[in-house]
Amino acid sequence: MRPAVSNQAVAAPTKPLDALLVRLAELRSRGFELGVAACTFGVGAFLVLQLTAWPPHEDETLALFVGRESIGAMLRTVLDQRGGAPLHFLLAWVVAHTGGGLVGLRLVSTVFATASVPVVAALGARLAGRLTGLVATVLLSGSWMLLFHGVYGRMYSLFLFTSSLSMLALLNAADRSSRRAWGLWVLAILACIAAHPYGALVLAAQGVWVLVARVPLRRAAPAFALVAVAGIPFWRTDLVLAGRFDVGVTSGPTRLNGPGEIARYLELVASDFTAGYTAVVTPVLLLALAGLVDLLRRWPRRATLAASAAATPIAALVLAKLGSAAPMSRHLIFIFPFFMLAVARGLLLAAQLARRAAPAVTCLVVAALVPAEVAWGWHKTPELYRGEPRARVAARAAASAWLAATSRPDDVLFGYEPLYLQAWERGGHVSQTVIPRADSKLALKTLEAIRKPLGHGVWMFDASDTTNLVRRLEIPLTYPQPRSAFQVRAFGPFLIVRTVNPTRSVRTYLKLSRRVELVGESLSLGDADVNLLTVELAADRFAHEQRARALAQASARATSG
Repeated sequence: MRPAVSNQAVAAPTKPLDALLVRLAELRSRGFELGVAACTFGVGAFLVLQLTAWPPHEDETLALFVGRESIGAMLRTVLDQRGGAPLHFLLAWVVAHTGGGLVGLRLVSTVFATASVPVVAALGARLAGRLTGLVATVLLSGSWMLLFHGVYGRMYSLFLFTSSLSMLALLNAADRSSRRAWGLWVLAILACIAAHPYGALVLAAQGVWVLVARVPLRRAAPAFALVAVAGIPFWRTDLVLAGRFDVGVTSGPTRLNGPGEIARYLELVASDFTAGYTAVVTPVLLLALAGLVDLLRRWPRRATLAASAAATPIAALVLAKLGSAAPMSRHLIFIFPFFMLAVARGLLLAAQLARRAAPAVTCLVVAALVPAEVAWGWHKTPELYRGEPRARVAARAAASAWLAATSRPDDVLFGYEPLYLQAWERGGHVSQTVIPRADSKLALKTLEAIRKPLGHGVWMFDASDTTNLVRRLEIPLTYPQPRSAFQVRAFGPFLIVRTVNPTRSVRTYLKLSRRVELVGESLSLGDADVNLLTVELAADRFAHEQRARALAQASARATSG
């Protein structure tokens, strides 16, 4: 007679299988967290690896040069002269005074871009569920809009992070209706407003949602009133920036006139969020429309926040035209998470038509769309993915070394050229006096405020700049006239011009600047026409001021006589 087999003995062989099934079930239940973590890690790793791939840009130089000033001088420059994004410049000030330089500034963008991924995921899950939020996060993580601005040392990854965080805080405050929750929202939206002037549109969209969703005003109204009062310094700096648009000298249209131009602009925004190829952006827009309709049908109260975020800037485009300057796609980065959420929802709806194969179809479409996003990014900014040509990197190093060796603290630099930044990082005594280009009024104001006599003038041209119709890695050694007045050096695509003697006066500096910018125009460089017009308008304005001052003095003498 065989011995009886115990239940324990029978079950023993199945224990590893049971454990595996349990582990798989746990992984499936944690799929959202694991997917978001993978996206966050992937974005962060890419940005760190490509941190210096994209060439230095003048806007990064501007932020760090302004950041070189004392905290008080920096705030006066931003709040009273330039306008814009105080929080961004404050972070640039911290970087400049801790020795971070360009890499430090770009790390700030990387941190906020990477941190935006879990925030956007949480926002998406809150609005439309974990699956839709995860698909949206995957699509967002491969987008050029996120990856480029995660390397670019400007304020747009900061703006994405603070705007998304403020949206999440608003939903939390509306649900809990506590003073603490509304207080956290106040802090988040103030950070958003300080990060970018279009933070005002974020606040407006949130106000629209509070009214449409019928959020109790007992707590919401005081919170919005507090933001309106506490944000006065930011409203003021926004007005300063808007006032500068009227004195700019850039060519081309400065407004979005009519529904056709607005529609083309919105298509451009959708293209940069995903991919601008017609075969991609057209179905993406259809998916986004279907997804938004479904979100409003299933979760009307929450999904109205997405609709408000999209409708508010469109209404501003139609009614107010967002001031006098046409916006770029990056200016609407705050609707980026909602757009991706709508696309993800539309994609899941389309995949459901395949019934049992819906998960596979979803994965296939996502697997096709993400490479299309990468291809679009490679098309727009190939250096972000493959880096600068070695010849340009070497030329930039040689040019900045020469600048570092020849620079003097009283030099008068024209434009926030990246070579000046690199020379400063090399330890050169690079001047903090920079004459802004494309703004003749501010250029003249800066010149008049400098201690006299003025030092040597320094200008720089780049034949490989992205604004040039034809980008070249070599530039001819070309002298302004009279040749004896200038010292000129060529390093690959870079041409550096320096006056032999100090310029001494505003009139002389503007006169010599015009002669230098004529060289740029003769070489057909992209920004030469803008720079030349800046100098000429500043010279005309200065001459007018001098005549008015002379007439006033003559009148005063006649009166006193």
